[in-house]
Amino acid sequence: MPQDDAMHTDFFAWLEQHKGREYDLHNDHINPAFIKMLRTIGFDKGYVRGEGCYLWDADGNKYLDMLTGWGVFALGRNHPKVKAILQQLMSHDMPNLVRMDASLLAGLAAEMLTKHTPENLSRVFFCNSGTETIETAIKFARCATGRQGVIYCDHAFHGLTTGSLSLNGSDFFRKRFGQLMPGSEMIPFNDLAALEKALSAKTAAAFIIEPVQGKTCEVVQDGYLEEAMRLCRKHGTLLVADEVQCGLGRTGKWFAFQHWLGVEPDIICTAKALSGGYVPVGAVITKPRIMDCVFDSMERCVVHSNTFGQNDMAMAAALASLYVIEEDKLVENAAKLGQYAMTRLKEISKDCPFVSDVRGKGLMFGIDFARPKEGVKLKMAWDMLHKLNFGVFGQIIVLPLLHKHKILTQVAGYHVEVIKFLPPMTITREDVDWFLSAMDDVLADTQRIPGAAWDTVSGIAKRMITA
Repeated sequence: MPQDDAMHTDFFAWLEQHKGREYDLHNDHINPAFIKMLRTIGFDKGYVRGEGCYLWDADGNKYLDMLTGWGVFALGRNHPKVKAILQQLMSHDMPNLVRMDASLLAGLAAEMLTKHTPENLSRVFFCNSGTETIETAIKFARCATGRQGVIYCDHAFHGLTTGSLSLNGSDFFRKRFGQLMPGSEMIPFNDLAALEKALSAKTAAAFIIEPVQGKTCEVVQDGYLEEAMRLCRKHGTLLVADEVQCGLGRTGKWFAFQHWLGVEPDIICTAKALSGGYVPVGAVITKPRIMDCVFDSMERCVVHSNTFGQNDMAMAAALASLYVIEEDKLVENAAKLGQYAMTRLKEISKDCPFVSDVRGKGLMFGIDFARPKEGVKLKMAWDMLHKLNFGVFGQIIVLPLLHKHKILTQVAGYHVEVIKFLPPMTITREDVDWFLSAMDDVLADTQRIPGAAWDTVSGIAKRMITA
């Protein structure tokens, strides 16, 4: 270990002394299984800089970031306008988190955020993350309805804390964590008959749904949300829109539910992009009558709270992010380039027998893979790989995108065959064409059996079995 100079005198000189230790430090002190995974699939690049849509590694290679920290960097990395506002804030000795006071920054952030919601959704509760917004929504819905149950969809992902994990549509994430929140009920996505049946018991406080699912990129069918809203009103259940990932412009609307006229959730959960990629922040937007049920007296005015939810840095980051999305017309860019990217990707994918679907909204889209319907050699290759490790096929796409084409992506989740793309909303047509050209090349390579991509991924699958 190198000799440390005083950290406070020159922090980056101090940091430079530890350069190259990151993977060993994480292996020793944080999560060795994660480091083993990164090294196994060759994702241990050691990125040293991020700007806009790009990352650079220690060798100076430039990468197009189509992962954006699972949507956190919707404005790109280190956006200059967000950075400038935060730097100004840091230069002042702000009276942060006084607690027995009201923050001007939080009030302004709430005002700016609710400019883009239906008029009746005018109250905001700030917290620190997406999963915390879901926990808040569960509590608010239970308080407002007097009920305990929560309905959610298969393949849903709402976070990994205990309440949100209870609404996870994948057994993979729930396994080995014991009994979770009672009263949760899973129904098929886009199935109104199943929803009505679940609601008719009149035990559900909330129906929580992602208008575009994070793990599948499945989109609600036209007419689904309108009817779901009507059914929820009929049976006394609150409709909660989880817009943690698909909200704040990513799908080409400020909120994804706004693609369907007349839809008005009772609660909206959002986070990720609201941070500007700098400071964690989440927001629960709801109706006054719901908020007033929770905070119904001076005695109960802090009955739901958190330590850092309205801190000055988070609120400034939220204000700056909302300003940039408006000022730079990023919602419009997401709509335009998202449509272009998906249209072209569908055309490119037609010739690849492994592609079963391309779907999504705006700049949140995915490509789904399945066993080919024709071609004995292709079917055999698919089956062989899945016997080794289910869900590893996506790495045949992901690895050459990274190593050959310098594009960072990853599968949408464990044990799924979907690769999700979440480029920054600041992406240009030139960068989208870079991505599309790479996808054309990589999809063509999947049909070369035997081939380098298949050999590489087969080797990885075998190493994962013995790990």
